[in-house]
Amino acid sequence: QVQVVESGGGLVQPGGSLRLSCAASGRAFSSYAMGWFRQAPGKEREFVARITRSGGSTFYTDSVKGRFTISRDNAKNTVYLQMNSLKPEDTAVYYCAADRLVTPSRYDYWGRGTQVTVSS
Repeated sequence: QVQVVESGGGLVQPGGSLRLSCAASGRAFSSYAMGWFRQAPGKEREFVARITRSGGSTFYTDSVKGRFTISRDNAKNTVYLQMNSLKPEDTAVYYCAADRLVTPSRYDYWGRGTQVTVSS
């Protein structure tokens, strides 16, 4: 089983920045697409960003485009989410997930999340 561990969350003022990290165990990291999701209090989990196996393509939900950047370092088994110009509505628990790219289509491994709070 692949272990996925997020880190880097915390409290930041509106307009500030945070960089989240997601470390995954195993030898097949470079074969996984990776994604970030978030869940705010009282709301359903929401897709945030996805990156392909080699990092060549990325996809973002509209609300974070231009502010968030997903990246990966396959040599370190790590994916990042750089979050700039943070807004209070970005407050959520952020989850990292790995997609093995096999059927059925789903994210196979999930971290436990890291809290991001944007508040003055």
